[in-house]
Amino acid sequence: MVSEDTLFMSVRELAGLLRARKISPVDLAEAYLDRSERVGPKLNAYVTITRPLALAQARAAEKEIAGGHYRGPLHGIPYAVKDLLAVKGYPTTWGARPYAQQTFDFDATTIERLTRAGAVLIGKAAMIELAGGLGYTNGYASLTGPCRNPWNTHDWTCGSSSGPGAIASAALAAFALGSDTRGSIICPSAWCGISGMRPSFGRVSRYGAMTIAWSMDKIGPMARTADCCGLVLEAMAGHDDNDWDSLPSRLSAFPYRPLAAKNSRLRIGRLTNVFPRANPQLHAAVARALKVMEAAGAEVSDAQVPEGPFEEVAELVILIEAASAFSELIDSGRCALLADPLGQINGYASRAFSAHDYLHIQRVRTFLAKRVDKLFDSFDVLAAPGEGSTAEPLGPPPGPGGPPPRPRQPAAPGRPAQTRTHEAAPRRESAQPDGISSLCGLPALTVPCGFSSQNLPIGIQFMGRALDDQSVLDAANLYQRHTDWHKRRPPLS
Repeated sequence: MVSEDTLFMSVRELAGLLRARKISPVDLAEAYLDRSERVGPKLNAYVTITRPLALAQARAAEKEIAGGHYRGPLHGIPYAVKDLLAVKGYPTTWGARPYAQQTFDFDATTIERLTRAGAVLIGKAAMIELAGGLGYTNGYASLTGPCRNPWNTHDWTCGSSSGPGAIASAALAAFALGSDTRGSIICPSAWCGISGMRPSFGRVSRYGAMTIAWSMDKIGPMARTADCCGLVLEAMAGHDDNDWDSLPSRLSAFPYRPLAAKNSRLRIGRLTNVFPRANPQLHAAVARALKVMEAAGAEVSDAQVPEGPFEEVAELVILIEAASAFSELIDSGRCALLADPLGQINGYASRAFSAHDYLHIQRVRTFLAKRVDKLFDSFDVLAAPGEGSTAEPLGPPPGPGGPPPRPRQPAAPGRPAQTRTHEAAPRRESAQPDGISSLCGLPALTVPCGFSSQNLPIGIQFMGRALDDQSVLDAANLYQRHTDWHKRRPPLS
């Protein structure tokens, strides 16, 4: 019998038990499957549970470990994936009614690599339809209904990676894979009290994943600890000829060093001009977290993100590239089948942009990326709240009786409640870490650092220079070695 305490363990802790044969991969998979089937429906966390595949992979892992063929720390570890990643023979719905019966005859590259590492796939996680690529107004924009937050089931999990956030938070799997174009790993991780990492652009293959924006999409891990994220990233990273934007092998490979920051003096820039209207509790929690890191040897000083139209450029890149990615859906008129009224119409409006507009945006983007990169001459990582708010209540469903879609305001693009294209939380402000770091392809990782007065998780995120994923992990690992927020559990049984 695998206890609930075991299911809330980190990947490294579970790996130690599996390698020592103190628990069996089959028993562990069964325990996570049972919990997923019991708790998952309360949260609308899954689209599909892949029980036959999971048990076959778990039996294979058990046989290999018993025979002395240990593949590494993910061998026998159960996980879930956002339902925009292809898994051979199972539905890959993209969270949207027009694709409810869609299947592929191959596995996404990330699935292939995790299978090679011996991980056990137990399910396809719920998501916002098309990952919000054509826009949405709230968490009801999903084939499986709104994903509910394990800390308060009246609240949303946030972002298009809504199911992976709930799954990792409620210990329905040891880790999950999400996707992030502009905050859709960071926001659900912050709101659900877990650790979530967006890797550097090009480090992890997107082959076999649904496309929103070719120049901004990333796949990344969501789990209990930053160390879990590092272990998963190491297994997934690397060049893939099938992904045009995949970095060369010398740049994309990621040999994770879990103890790299133990004796180093990390230079942390505290961002002072982001989320200016956020609840003061968020900034106070981040300030306390940075005090802990200073006591552990880090050097902390103030920093500011440079001024520039980062949010506008990020928004426009996604609008234009998504209209191309979903051209068949738009041309056929099947957008009308989407659940959210904004998604039904937004693709048509996005087609009003011209090639001239797109090329001009890319020139501005290059200028902005250079400005941000200069910050990392002085800092190893930048720190900010994981989000501009804690988890917020699910509003009424869109459509009759619900709020009508509001027109887009490119000067201050909103998240769902303000008709954002996709991703994260309902509030938008002028300086947004996710818009800046996502646009510029930077790695970011959020970890829990406290709770609000409503007992909702608060996160701190660390952002690094492009391809310096290790420093981001170093910062988060350093913090989690000296705190226990990541060990807190949501009030679910």
